[in-house]
Amino acid sequence: MPFPVVTVIVVFAFLILVNAIKILKEYERGVIFRLGRLIGAKGPGLIILIPIVDKIVRVDLRVITYDVPAQDVITKDNVSVKVNAVLYFQVLDPNKAIVSVANFFEATSQIAQTTLRSVLGNVELDDLLINRDKINSQLQHIIDDQTEPWGIKVSVVEVKNVDLPPEMQRAMAKQAEAERERRAKVIHARGEHQAADELAEAAKVIATAPNAMQLRFLQTLTEVAVEKNSTLIFPVPIDLLGAFNSYLESNTKKPDGPSGG
Repeated sequence: MPFPVVTVIVVFAFLILVNAIKILKEYERGVIFRLGRLIGAKGPGLIILIPIVDKIVRVDLRVITYDVPAQDVITKDNVSVKVNAVLYFQVLDPNKAIVSVANFFEATSQIAQTTLRSVLGNVELDDLLINRDKINSQLQHIIDDQTEPWGIKVSVVEVKNVDLPPEMQRAMAKQAEAERERRAKVIHARGEHQAADELAEAAKVIATAPNAMQLRFLQTLTEVAVEKNSTLIFPVPIDLLGAFNSYLESNTKKPDGPSGG
């Protein structure tokens, strides 16, 4: 047999061998079609194919992270916001992922965008900002139900960012400021109430021991003297002022007597 013919035969056999042997990684599966008919998914490891007859489509079983683009959403209370999210999904059934839908990644991404606009359009802005976990769970449940016939499992959906219009940000800032002022006034009122209760208790203690007021008076003078002030204030007990007023009234009252003719 001539050498050129042998060379052609060897090259042809090598090409057939290369196309017949496939090696799939641990996270890959090969969906095999034989003469156009689905044979099933095989792998990982070494796979032997029938050249020309078999065709293989590789499917990645790892978790896919998809960043949902920012969507323009009008909430239930008519506030226009931009919301983006992140989606985690993976292929559980390679056969369905290839046969049931033309492009499972594109289909899942479109379902995620549509569901994000639909769900957030039925909630108010406060719920979107506060009840984020509840909304994430609702999104995950709806998207997972729609992608299940394709052999896709959606594990996590997280709303990442909510962009508010500038006028809404200013309104929320004013609301937050008013809320802080309200809390400050409530705390101040509670402090006054507690102080009044403590003063009432102190007054009861002083009432049982009259000398306690004199001791408190002397302590106040000591505290003032420490400050090295040029002016010294002497607090006068209210009882003393009351007695002084009574004395003045008794001396200025005219005595009753017979009128002269």
